[in-house]
Amino acid sequence: MFSKVFRPLLSASTLAILLAGPVSAETVFTPVRDFQGRVSAASSERGAPVYIGSKVTISGEGLIPDQEITLMRGPNVLNANGPLLVDAEGKFSFDLEVDADAATGLQPILVIAEKPAAAEVVTLKISPEVPLSGADKFTIANGPVTRGLYQVAYSKASDAVFVTSAVGRPPVKQSALTKLDANTLEQLAQVTPEAAPARENGEEAGLFAVYGVGVDDVNGNVWVTNTRQDTISVYKQSDLSLVRQFAPGSVNHARDVVIDEANGRAYASATRTGNIEVFDTATLEQLAPITITSGERGGAWSAMALDIDPASGILVNVSMSTNELAVIDLKSGDVRVIALPGAKGAAGVAYDAAQGLAFVVSQQSDNVLVVDVAKGEVIHDVAVGAQPLNVTYDAASNAAYIANRGAGTITVVNGQGEILANLDAGNSTNQLRADGQGRIWAVNKARGEDDPTGDNLWRLTPAQ
Repeated sequence: MFSKVFRPLLSASTLAILLAGPVSAETVFTPVRDFQGRVSAASSERGAPVYIGSKVTISGEGLIPDQEITLMRGPNVLNANGPLLVDAEGKFSFDLEVDADAATGLQPILVIAEKPAAAEVVTLKISPEVPLSGADKFTIANGPVTRGLYQVAYSKASDAVFVTSAVGRPPVKQSALTKLDANTLEQLAQVTPEAAPARENGEEAGLFAVYGVGVDDVNGNVWVTNTRQDTISVYKQSDLSLVRQFAPGSVNHARDVVIDEANGRAYASATRTGNIEVFDTATLEQLAPITITSGERGGAWSAMALDIDPASGILVNVSMSTNELAVIDLKSGDVRVIALPGAKGAAGVAYDAAQGLAFVVSQQSDNVLVVDVAKGEVIHDVAVGAQPLNVTYDAASNAAYIANRGAGTITVVNGQGEILANLDAGNSTNQLRADGQGRIWAVNKARGEDDPTGDNLWRLTPAQ
């Protein structure tokens, strides 16, 4: 229908915004005001990624009734049959199909309003559709756990996996830390976090819901992040009894937690800041943080995923707000920041100490970057599917495993930038971890209440 409308972009900010047509007998400079309301462009199927051939809905709400809307991609008017009229509730909606010649990437669409005049740019993300492959190279087992899965970590000492879950937005009232048998996937124990104290304004804060997870086999503990309360807590591996609940505010919007068992440290990423908060795993004392400063002029670091190699003492972190990689030498305290050209919305990172490579996945650019850490250079840029959120590296198979939340797949990529497999993992693959025993553990979230493979724990064992 709209052949070649979505062309490859030289720059996401390059737009042709001139409207052709006769000049009004009065004036083209009609009354104006700031753009009011919100416009989005997404798949017509709720929660699904947009691919070539997808049906897309561009919709607005909170606009001014009776405004007239024109949608443009470059010089092309998408609603060619005339302006869209905003209804009495301040809404409009327009459907289109992404044509066969469309380019993947972040496509800017200009929203032009009249009566009164205003303009806004919204982004339609067209994702690469990577075909499934390589399932015969793995033994895959999966089973349901509980609603709202977030992260998973394996304990060699317990031969068990620990899974976090939380449902809904604050105040979160359903959350659990679950322990499962690594061989049978059967539930061994489950605990509901304690209630958090009320906020300063008296509003209910819900539970100390659990999101990120890391295991400490030396002290027999499980560390989890309480993202909604900006903190962290520690549970006993054996019976999931609470060992310590740190006070709200200890870790800003806490995301990941990783454990350095050899040196007795836990590291937690404080999202929306440049801090990696540090804890003593024996005394449970909070220590001075590691602070990362962006190399971008005026850039503000937002710490996302963490990975650690205790043997070399290297900790890696990515910034979602500036698309940079931090390589932290825990022995010397040196922090190096590496720019990531080609990354948009950097979220996940994994480190391969043997080859000196970092694998970085980004939600908006739908790719994994393979970074030569010593050189500080991106050496491969691989399209892996819609919304890659997390990545783990497995030394046994010498490959990175990528959780593509939008696509519902796990993509396996080697250090040469080659896709070795692309596996079906239900819907909304959220996070995954290699266990050091040659297996990869993953969790996915449900898409709706009737998703048969949603909220599952997955175990991938590569064929020998």
